This record gives sequence, structure tokens and C-alpha cells, in this order.
Amino acid sequence: MVRSRAEHNECEIFSLEEVSLHQQDIERIEHIDRWCRDLRILYLQNNLIPRIENVGRLKKLEYLNLALNNIEVIENLEGCESLQKLDLTVNFVGRLSSVESLKHNIHLTELFLVGNPCTEFEGYRQFVVASLPQLKWLDGTEISRSERIQASQGLEEVKRQVWEQEKEYMKRRAREKEEAQRKEAGEERGKEERKPGCDGRWYTDINNTAPLLEENKENQEVEENMRPNATTADLDDEQREREFWHTPCSFTPESRLEAHRHLEEKRKTKEKEKEKKPKAPRTLITADGRVMNVNEPKLDFSLTEDGENNTVVLDLAVYRHMDTSLIDVDVQPTYARVSVKGKIFQIVLPAEVKPDSSTAQRSQTTGHLVLTMPRAEGEIKVTKPVPRPPRTCQTRRSGSSEDNKRKSTVPERLEVDPSKHRAIDLANIVPRQSTKEGPLETSRAAPPTTTGHSSSPEGFVDDPDVPPLI
Repeated sequence: MVRSRAEHNECEIFSLEEVSLHQQDIERIEHIDRWCRDLRILYLQNNLIPRIENVGRLKKLEYLNLALNNIEVIENLEGCESLQKLDLTVNFVGRLSSVESLKHNIHLTELFLVGNPCTEFEGYRQFVVASLPQLKWLDGTEISRSERIQASQGLEEVKRQVWEQEKEYMKRRAREKEEAQRKEAGEERGKEERKPGCDGRWYTDINNTAPLLEENKENQEVEENMRPNATTADLDDEQREREFWHTPCSFTPESRLEAHRHLEEKRKTKEKEKEKKPKAPRTLITADGRVMNVNEPKLDFSLTEDGENNTVVLDLAVYRHMDTSLIDVDVQPTYARVSVKGKIFQIVLPAEVKPDSSTAQRSQTTGHLVLTMPRAEGEIKVTKPVPRPPRTCQTRRSGSSEDNKRKSTVPERLEVDPSKHRAIDLANIVPRQSTKEGPLETSRAAPPTTTGHSSSPEGFVDDPDVPPLI
């Protein structure tokens, strides 16, 4: 529980400085002084704590809130050296003399005891102010210097009065405890009497049932007449409930604990009834294929037909601040289904629509979900292809014969015409002069004859394959 309340500290409890454990039905303070040594603020209001314990090791504790509990004595706070504020509002502190145990808390400046029996004692405020000189505020009222001087005067007489009133209160508390014990014992006997089998007639002995069949039938008839039906049992429960809450009783720790147990028992009974009654299975489409209209989230909606745009528009009033990731939309030709936080909204459409062309938009101001679904009227439907008749035209071009040949199942080999060769000839990129030689002749020019003076040295052989030097 402490770790779950330490989310603001990344769930680390050892370095925790503040923790709130209010309204957790805690009946005892334990482990907190060993787990959270650095604690400065501790909220324990509105629980069922009967006494102050296991907080003496909290040396850094500055504020302790124990309002609305069952505490009767102020004790075990001497070790809280840094305690500055203590709230004991609406408890059952009747021993006013236990306030003197707070003398060791020298930093204590504020104390709240409103709603405790000790506040009704004569001389209550004078006794507390005189007993705790370090106190500056009591029950939300500042202690002035003159009030402190007056409280110190006649302190012995005030102590005597407080002591006598404490004795009377302790006697009254003893009587209340005895009365609560008797009442608890009577309720336990009443519960046992209401259980079947206590009167000796509701049980059956398996070994002795065979020879006494007629007698057992008579007993069963009598028991059926005497046994209350379900309605009377419900009326008895309502009557007991009314008596429990309307019967006046004194406000004591026992009565407060009794009320808590009564509410807890009633809550557990309701949970058991819910477990016994399983939810009926959800029916969205019946067995015969009929689509049902369902509105589990109980949202307002409007379904309209837009004749101009030939669409069907569904406006669903989704919660304004709900995250869009919690919404799921499913559009079918005859119905639309929207899931809102797991709850189904389903509606039958007045006409068939195109699911693929439908759109879903959400308003940023109102949060409404708008589904725009175009109608399926006039849609081109897929039909079987009609075979075309063969062409019988007399004037065909040469390409038709080639097409017929391609359609034939016999494989055909094609000859490549060199004149229609479309590949790039890298050798003829530069245009050359036309020659009268044949196509197989090379276009290379014959090397010039050296008739005149040649600058080549003696012994030079001209190789036609080597290009001339420029």
C-alpha cells in the first residue's frame, strides 16, 4: 500500500518524505517507522486506528494527521523530535492528562483536539495551554501571551477538576465497552439462530430417510408452510437495515467500528450476488441473420439522409474529453457498429452503403463522431465477360497474319533482319564518306605510298594497323 502511494517518488519508499494513507480502513500503524525514515508529512486521517504506535523512529516527521480515528490516548510521540503540527480532530481522547506527554516535543506549535470528549471538560483549554508552553496555536486559535499567563495561575485547581472529570469519563467508557460486548454477543447468537439447522428440523439423516418416507413428507409440508418466502426475507433484511441505522446509540469507537463492519459485510454480499448472476451474452446479430439495434453506452445520436450528396450521415454524441483511441468504427453495407470503451453501439441503416467510401470524423469542439456513408444505389456491379465474335474482314493488313500466327499454339521462330536492326553501332557514331567498296570491305584508307623524300629513318617498316602519328 505504501509503495502504491509513492508514485510521485518513483515508487521508492526509503527516500519518501510525504505519504497519504487516508481512507484505507487501516486498523493499526505498523512498518512505517522502518520503511520511511525520512518521512516529513504523514496523512492517516479517516481510518480505524485505535492507538498511536510505531512512529517514534520518525525523527524528521513534522506533520502528523490522525483525524477521524479511534484514538483515546495521546502517547508514543516522544521520539518525533521535529514534530511541529499534530491533528487529532474527531477522535475519542478522554484522558486529557495524556497531553502532558507532548512536553518533550519542543518544536510542536500547533495542536488540534476539536471533536474529542476531553474538549468538553471544564478548564480544558487552560490545562492544555499551561501544560505545553511551546504551543502557539490550539484548535486553530492563537495562544496570546496574556492567555498563557492566566493559564499558569490556578493550575493546581484546574488539574484537580480535570482529574475528577477523567475518572467519571473512564467509568462511563467502561460501561460502554461492557454494553458493546453484550450487544456483539447477542448479534452473534442471532446470526446463529437465523442459520438453517439450528432448530433440529432442517437437517436430514441419510441413513434414516428410507423407513420414514411418509413421516418425512408430512414434515416437509409443515416446514414449507412455516418457512418464509423470498419476499418476507427481503423485508426482514430491509427492516434490520432500517433498525441498524435509525436506532440511536452513543458515538464510541465500538459503534464506529460496528458501522464499518456492517458496511463491509453489505459490500461483500453485493459482490457475491454480482458473481452469482453472470451477464447475459451480448446479441448483436440473431441466428437468422437479423441485425439488432444496440446502444450500450447510452449515447444520443441522429441518423439522417443527405439527398443532395446521396449519403447517410450518423452523428453520435461521444463524450467530449474521451480519447479517440478508445473508439472503434466498423461500417457494413446494412449496418454501422461503433465500440466506445468496449461498449457496443449498433444501428441498422435505412439503405445499403459503400463501406470502402465511408468516412469517420470527430469534432474537436463537441467530441461528436460523424460517419458519412455514401449510398450504394447505381453502383456498377461486376458481370460475366461476354466473348467477342471473331473478325471476318477481307481486307487485312500484313499485321493480322502475324497476329494469327502469334495466337497459334505452334511455336514460331523469328528471323532478324539486319536492315531493321535498331541497336546502336558504336563504330559508326562518326559519319564517314561513302565508298564504292562492298559492305564487308573495311573503310580504312590505304596507306600513302612514299614516292618522294621520306623523313622516316632507314629500316622503318610502315604497319597499316598502327594509326599515324599527328
